Amino acid sequence: MTNLEPKRVVITGLGAITPLGNTLSEYWDGLLAGRSGIGPVTRFDAAKHACRIAGEVKGFDPQDYMDRKDAKRMDRFAQFAVSASKQALADANFTIDDSNANDIGIIIGTGIGGLKVLEDQQEIYLTKGPDRCSPFMIPMMIANMAAGLTAIHVGAKGPNSCSVTACAAGSNAIGDAFRFVQRGYTKAMICGGTEAAVTPLSMAGFAACRALSTRNDEPTKASRPFDKDRDGFVLGEGVGILIIEELEHALARGAKIYAELIGYGVTCDAHHMTSPSPGGVGAARAIELCLKDANLTPDQISYINAHGTSTNANDTTETAAIKHAIGDNAYRVAISSTKSMTGHLLGGSGGIEAVATAMAIANDQVPPTINLDNPDEGCDLDYIPHTSRELTVDVALSNSFGFGGHNVTLAFRKYVD
Repeated sequence: MTNLEPKRVVITGLGAITPLGNTLSEYWDGLLAGRSGIGPVTRFDAAKHACRIAGEVKGFDPQDYMDRKDAKRMDRFAQFAVSASKQALADANFTIDDSNANDIGIIIGTGIGGLKVLEDQQEIYLTKGPDRCSPFMIPMMIANMAAGLTAIHVGAKGPNSCSVTACAAGSNAIGDAFRFVQRGYTKAMICGGTEAAVTPLSMAGFAACRALSTRNDEPTKASRPFDKDRDGFVLGEGVGILIIEELEHALARGAKIYAELIGYGVTCDAHHMTSPSPGGVGAARAIELCLKDANLTPDQISYINAHGTSTNANDTTETAAIKHAIGDNAYRVAISSTKSMTGHLLGGSGGIEAVATAMAIANDQVPPTINLDNPDEGCDLDYIPHTSRELTVDVALSNSFGFGGHNVTLAFRKYVD
């Protein structure tokens, strides 16, 4: 049964495995330091690739979170999701048992799913024949397994789903999970986004559509959102997970609260497979709908974590969308793209960027946009260049936009009782 009165929803746990580090603190410290997690590709021989750099997760051992047998039966994207979900539950001091399992759900988005398994099994099929393919190929590959396997490992028996909306998937997962809690269908949700697409086929495909940077000799300077000299995004991998709860549920168990989740705007451009609609009108509408949902006015926004991919198409369009949605307030709001440090995690990006946004509110510090040396003429807002900033963050937005015209904006607020 649901209550017609919307519930307040708060963030009580965070987990992150990223190119900047494999814990929440390592990730956040790396962001504030303005450190790049991008370097030469090491997961395969990229010598023949046009782009030979990526934001790889380094030193990750899934056996820190699960036994060897389970790890071997998961693609890396699912290993990330299970591991960061356990991090976030521990951070929230949240125990799932028979008394509450039915009231805890999971939505974890991904843009691609188990691509590495698919590539490996295709090679086995071609060289050894169909009878040598793994019986685990399909369950390791399919995109919903990040959420499904996380439920198996943590025992959550409530709603379980997977958003697959390209680079908006992680934010869609968080927004959809927010609705479940807000409307009283669940007491808490595990939500976010995961991706492990630093693979030969993935990088070849993105390079073929001229989306990737080829600044191979300067990997730490390759991701440069809003900069005139940007030449494409840098592919990243990793995961960001949030534990969100009904406020009353969180208070009853004495949980710490990072921030309150208060708004969700979602639209589609219905324009082009890969290019945003002219002037960012679809993205602007997502921002406007999010503000309406959260009962916010543009002058209340302190910070925006931008989609900021470092592509020609996104950065000027997102700038125009922000201006269209919040008017003159766009010039006083602090904005940054943390993709300048992590690269673009595709379906995982909304997850780690929501984590960063919650941390910005909790700590009153905002991460920078590094490599912003020569701002594009069409990118004339305050993008927090080079160095993090101390700033009272009362309200923050996080934007995510995906191929197919998917647009998502999430709104967060500093918790006050």
